[in-house]
Amino acid sequence: MKSSGFLCGIVLCLELLYLVPAEPQPEPLQCSLIAGASALPVLQRTGDVKLGGLFSLHDMVLEADLSFTSKPVSTHCSRFNLRTYRWMQTMLFAIDEINRNDHLLPNITLGYKIYDSCSASFHALRASMELMGGVEEGWERSCRGMVPVVIGDGSSTLSVAVARFLGVFHVPQVSYFSSSSSLSNKAEFPSFLRTIPSDMFQVNALVQLIQHFGWTWVGVVVGDDTYLLEGAQIFSEEVQKVSVCMALHEIIPRNHTAGAMASIVARIRSSGSRVVLVFALEHDTVALFDEVLQQGLIGGSLGFAIRRLVHLPGLQEFLLHLNPLNPDTPKDPFLPIFWEEVFGCSLQGAQGGSVPGFKPLCTGSEKLENVRNIFSDVSQLRVTYNVYKAVYAVAHALQAIKNCEKGRGTFPLQNCPDTDSLQPWQLLQYLKHVEFFNLYGDEIKFDKNGDPAAVYDLLNWQLGANGQVEFVTVGTYDESLGTKKLHIQEEDIIWNRNQTTIPVSVCSNSCPPGTRKAHRPHFPVCCFDCVVCTAGEISNQTDATECVRCLPEFWSNEGRTACNHKEVDFLSYGDIMGITLLTVALLGSLCTATVILIFACHCATPIVRANNSELSFLLLFSLALCFLCSLTFIGRPSEWSCMLRHTAFGITFVLCISCVLGKTLVVLMAFRATLPGTNSIKWFRPPQQRAIITLCTLAQVVICSVWLAVAPPTPRRLTTHESDLAILVCDEGSALCFSLVLGYIGLLASLCLLLAFLARKLPDNFNEARLITCSMLIFCAVWVAFVPAYISSPGKYSTATEVFAILASSYGLLACLFLPKCYIILLRPEKNTRTHLMAKSVPDNRF
Repeated sequence: MKSSGFLCGIVLCLELLYLVPAEPQPEPLQCSLIAGASALPVLQRTGDVKLGGLFSLHDMVLEADLSFTSKPVSTHCSRFNLRTYRWMQTMLFAIDEINRNDHLLPNITLGYKIYDSCSASFHALRASMELMGGVEEGWERSCRGMVPVVIGDGSSTLSVAVARFLGVFHVPQVSYFSSSSSLSNKAEFPSFLRTIPSDMFQVNALVQLIQHFGWTWVGVVVGDDTYLLEGAQIFSEEVQKVSVCMALHEIIPRNHTAGAMASIVARIRSSGSRVVLVFALEHDTVALFDEVLQQGLIGGSLGFAIRRLVHLPGLQEFLLHLNPLNPDTPKDPFLPIFWEEVFGCSLQGAQGGSVPGFKPLCTGSEKLENVRNIFSDVSQLRVTYNVYKAVYAVAHALQAIKNCEKGRGTFPLQNCPDTDSLQPWQLLQYLKHVEFFNLYGDEIKFDKNGDPAAVYDLLNWQLGANGQVEFVTVGTYDESLGTKKLHIQEEDIIWNRNQTTIPVSVCSNSCPPGTRKAHRPHFPVCCFDCVVCTAGEISNQTDATECVRCLPEFWSNEGRTACNHKEVDFLSYGDIMGITLLTVALLGSLCTATVILIFACHCATPIVRANNSELSFLLLFSLALCFLCSLTFIGRPSEWSCMLRHTAFGITFVLCISCVLGKTLVVLMAFRATLPGTNSIKWFRPPQQRAIITLCTLAQVVICSVWLAVAPPTPRRLTTHESDLAILVCDEGSALCFSLVLGYIGLLASLCLLLAFLARKLPDNFNEARLITCSMLIFCAVWVAFVPAYISSPGKYSTATEVFAILASSYGLLACLFLPKCYIILLRPEKNTRTHLMAKSVPDNRF
């Protein structure tokens, strides 16, 4: 292999230099290449400072089979690339423009030395070695003549190989198209710089683009290349940080077999993703898109591109001026190949033209103005502009060195470089700190990693009126703009089938407000189900991960999107329970009023006058109050109604029980007074009865007064997370006082029950003690059952329980004490006589 022989020659040269003794020699040692290493074609021009250049003018290298029995033949580069040739000519154009500029590098002429790297790492490395001092025809055969800077190469793969080699010599390398993020590692590539942003910035731009359109289910198709795979991997890692999932990850095979390409497109279709990111070289992308079109999987295309320069004055004229048949054209070993490629003719015998085959001889009338191709197309100056900026960056670094004032340099002791013997490492230091604005308003500088400011154009592929694909700029991405780096004109984007509606690419549709995302087991995080929030919880945003529980006094609306104040519930006059209790209470009051009316109409009869008719009317009045006080428990609780209901209840019931107690004492004492020597009846006459009732009632009044003074009942909302209602009830305030009120009523009722029980067997045709005993049994049974029922009843039902106890005990007293009397008055008037009432009856031992 000739390339291997060349490498051995260089190594041998270095070793010989190292082994030379340090004694004076008559003349410097001459070193040469090992025989068999053919010289590479080179385009060069002399100058005060010569710039090296590496361009992949051919897309592939044809290698002969190695038999290892004879000298290998030279490798042959094929598939000439017109676009890369334009990039190379742009370098010549920029150098020519600088040499004609009287303000930039005056009295210094730039030269160049350019090689074809043939898109192969070993070719690029061999060309780099030539730039570091290889043998040149007509030059001194020595290991001298290295260039101080290299412009190139375009491919990241080639630049990695070249940068590792040039870094050893501290020779600055400025690439125009190598975007691999690994090249930002200054520990590995200390002398590498570039005018194209790192892939890391493009990954950030792609991530923001996906976030902007809300795509969460995307596929990745990548070419089988180390740095493409690396870029795709970085993209996958970064995009997953913003909750975007990979629908598929496919690799385009290098041989582009029909079956493999069809399989990739089939998996794209079955993935359900409507957005696919393609990380591939041009030929891989073309193969993929051809298969996509064949299977009818048509869609719109977006992509980030290097910032475009609209117009570079003089470039197109410079390009079209090329002609290998023109004697004024500089000697260019690549120009004949270019000419034959463009016009399909042979330049046999004209400046090294190719061997004639099936191509006709060129006539000399061919003109580039008459041909439209990618070489002469200067409408998309992107990489071309990067080459232009790279040359000007070197020129400005040289200008800074030239303008350096002694004592103000950047090197130790503030020394300045010697422009007559400029060293590459000196130029590297100035190149790292170069900073200027060019004629087109763009700032040229490098960061600490040797990268420029990342500025991209967002392009949309659109079909023009002439049927040709046009690249329309629909947005920009500028890394230097802070938080808002991506700007998109969505109305200018044409999507699938000339639609302007943004495509939706999600594994699961967004969960609307009122629902939350529930992850599907064994699926990526982007695949989920939408679950309706439970009652009492809400979500007021799209794609909520959790539902938020409302505060205790709030409840979720029907759509589970907002918390509203809970509906206040209480024992009102409008609900069925309130109406029922109200009706029963009014009916009890009406019955009591009826009894009062009957007693008033028959007040002179013995049964009414018996046992102090005054107590009977007072008892009936207190019963009427008991029925009416239950009405205070119905309706919206307020401070006054809460205080009134409990105090009214306590006082009226004590008044009622006191009257019953008075009647019981009168019955008991009346029969005891008939015994000889007994005069106790004088202590239970009407004045004494009124005093007993007054004292008993006054005690309850005192208890209620203390209750209202210390901790009065107040309205209170009862709220729970499980209910959509806020129950408005009256809080007792002081549980002790409430217990005392009920306990005092219970004490009086128990005393009445005891006395009535003792008087139950007294002889009388109308023994009222039996009725009192029965009424007190009912009264005590109701209030004993009330206590556990009240404690266990929730909300307004506890109030209803209390009202029911009041009404039940009131009806018990009314029915047991007065119904028999009304029966006699109305239906058995013959028994309503003094004789009948005074007649003795035989006691019933069963009771």
